[in-house]
Amino acid sequence: QVQLVESGGGMVQAGGSLSLSCGTSVRTFYDYDMGWFRQAPGKEREFVASISWTGGRTSYAVSVKGRFTISRDNAKKSVYLQMNSLKPEDTAVYYCAAHWRVSPNPWDYWGQGTQVTVSS
Repeated sequence: QVQLVESGGGMVQAGGSLSLSCGTSVRTFYDYDMGWFRQAPGKEREFVASISWTGGRTSYAVSVKGRFTISRDNAKKSVYLQMNSLKPEDTAVYYCAAHWRVSPNPWDYWGQGTQVTVSS
């Protein structure tokens, strides 16, 4: 069973930074697109950022573009989300997700999530 484990969440003041990490147990990490999603209280889960299996293509939600950066380290089987200039509206549980590059599913595996709280 594939496991994704997020870490790095916490509480920070507005304008601050946090870095999230997601380690995986997938055997062939280089075959997976990776993504970050978030879910705020009372809201649906939303896309934050993704990075292709090659690492050559990234995508961001409009709300985080220019402030967040997604990256991956295939040797460590990990994906990262650097979050700068955080705003209170970034408060949410952040989830890591993996998509096997030939899978017909939008996303195949999900982590348990890590809480990010931004105070004003």
